[in-house]
Amino acid sequence: MVMSLRVSELQVLLGYAGRNKHGRKHELLTKALHLLKTGCSPDVHMKIKELYRRRFPAKMVSHSELGMPGPHHPATVGMVGGGGAALPAGLTQLTYEGHGGAPSPAALLPLSLLGPGKHELTGLTHHLSTSATLHPVHPDVKLQRLPFYDMLDELIKPTSLASDNSQRYQETCLAFALTPQQVQQISSSMDISGTKCDFSVQVQLRFCLSETSCPQEDHFPPNLCVKVNGKPCNLPGYLPPTKNGVEPKRPSRPINITSLVRLSTTVPNTIVVSWTAEIGRSYSMAVYLVKQQSSSVLLQRLRAKGIRNPDHSRALIKEKLTADPDSEIATTSLRVSLLCPLGKMRLMIPCRALTCSHLQCFDATLYIQMNEKKPTWVCPVCDKKAPYEHLIIDGLFVEILNSCTDCDEIQFKEDGSWAPMKSKKEVQEVSTASYNNGLDDSCQTSTGP
Repeated sequence: MVMSLRVSELQVLLGYAGRNKHGRKHELLTKALHLLKTGCSPDVHMKIKELYRRRFPAKMVSHSELGMPGPHHPATVGMVGGGGAALPAGLTQLTYEGHGGAPSPAALLPLSLLGPGKHELTGLTHHLSTSATLHPVHPDVKLQRLPFYDMLDELIKPTSLASDNSQRYQETCLAFALTPQQVQQISSSMDISGTKCDFSVQVQLRFCLSETSCPQEDHFPPNLCVKVNGKPCNLPGYLPPTKNGVEPKRPSRPINITSLVRLSTTVPNTIVVSWTAEIGRSYSMAVYLVKQQSSSVLLQRLRAKGIRNPDHSRALIKEKLTADPDSEIATTSLRVSLLCPLGKMRLMIPCRALTCSHLQCFDATLYIQMNEKKPTWVCPVCDKKAPYEHLIIDGLFVEILNSCTDCDEIQFKEDGSWAPMKSKKEVQEVSTASYNNGLDDSCQTSTGP
């Protein structure tokens, strides 16, 4: 109850108890909590109830709500949202736990999200649902790293969206508070050069399946609805159904909620999530503070990883051209294009994923730019996953592109060497003469008489 009082009400309480009523809000809270901890008269208890009733006239006050942490409790100094903002039902505050009284980042979470035995807060236990015990509050869920976002802080760690399966539509409420440093990071990243206000440092909301076997992709619960600080949050639009009668789905991706977040160190931010329960499936959500990066930065980082030794590709060529005794057809050469399959232009930065088994490369610049607009990270050659962290620049293709500037296709031989391919016109012309090792000549097209 004390922690929900405003500055003016705390000053009234301390003045009534004959204590010093000057100082900042967290200092006033410290004094008020110390007053309760050391024991106070029944008159002071009544004054707290009176101030609380005046602050929340519709809320019934039970005697147990005066219970406060004892002197050995790990958190004795609290901080709440100011400015007259009341937390929704089911929310309580985690307190500052800084060393020597210095504030450290505070988070505001539902009591159901505090692990058993971690915080012995009383008075709000009636808000706990019976389903909370069926799911781990903070499962060991990890979301996949997003190449275009560097994570700065974890505002709400991956948290189960618990449902009791008794009702089709479920709803839960979470909250967090920003530290002064986080507010500064967001505010200073504002870009108003365009038509709308953008932030490079963002508060990002993500959903995924509650699976712990591997890092999870973004995955929205069905019929998802999100409100941040009471305002509806825009979600990606529904994709057209691939088949008749199939329910349309939203493309699951991170949600930038920065524009709806209160850039305040004292007023908490609340997120209300509603969704449709699914039997046998559970979901988790998390909130991160991230810094958005551009395709040029990702390209720079890829270059910084270095160029893969050409011997790796030569070994792959030899492996592919090694005669298979069980095969009736022996492969003695491989033809590879020097054009990017994405833009049909000559490769500038030849790359492919470590997981790809083919020699054909694609252009790193174009591939990263396309995934900046629509992140799929699928190899344009083999249609398999080619995530950014698996990309490598192929040193052999860099050598080939630098030494052969006038042809668009090459041929690899069994020993790992290569030769430029002739154009169709040139092949027709030389077919009347002796071949004379023509593939090793210059790749310039000969002209007719």
